[in-house]
Amino acid sequence: MPSPWNLPNMLSLSRVFLVPVILVFLTLRTQFGFIEGVNIGDLIAGLVFIIASITDAADGHIARKRNLVTNMGKFIDPLADKILVIAVLTALVELHRFPAWMVVVIVSREFIVSGLRMVAASEGVVIAASKGGKLKTVTQIIGIVMLIFNIPYAMAVMWVAVILTVWSGVDYVVKGADLLN
Repeated sequence: MPSPWNLPNMLSLSRVFLVPVILVFLTLRTQFGFIEGVNIGDLIAGLVFIIASITDAADGHIARKRNLVTNMGKFIDPLADKILVIAVLTALVELHRFPAWMVVVIVSREFIVSGLRMVAASEGVVIAASKGGKLKTVTQIIGIVMLIFNIPYAMAVMWVAVILTVWSGVDYVVKGADLLN
C-alpha cells in the first residue's frame, strides 16, 4: 500500500492551503493597488486559483499512473476540490460578482452527491465521477477564473456551469436511486 503522504495527496492538500492565500488577495482590495487598470489582488488570486486548479488535474493523473491511490487521497481530493470552489465562490458573492443563490445550488448538489456516495460506500458500491461531473468542474473553474479577472461573459459561463451542476447532480441521483430504496 502506498504511503498516504505521497505526491498526489500532497497536491490535494496544497489546494486546501492555497485557499486562504486566494481569499486574502481576492478580498483585501485596497491593500494591493492596480497595474494598468488591473487589481493586483485579483491578478495574484486568479493565478493562485489557476495553480490550485491544475493540482486537481495533476493529483489524480499521477495517482493512477504511478499506482499511488490511497484512502487518504480518496478522502482529501474531493474535499479539497469542494473547499476551493465553495470558498472562492463565497468570496465572489461578497464582492458582488456572483449571486448567492447560484452558490446554494452548487453547494446543494455537492451535498447530495456526497451523501449518495456515502450511502453507496456503506453498501460496498463505488460511484465514480461521471463525465457530466467532470465537465461541470471544468466549466466552474473556467467561470471562476473569468469572474476573478472580470472577463466579459463570465456570468454566461457560470450559468452553463450551474446548469451542468444541476444536470450532473440529477444524473447521479437517477443512477443511484436503487441505493436509496
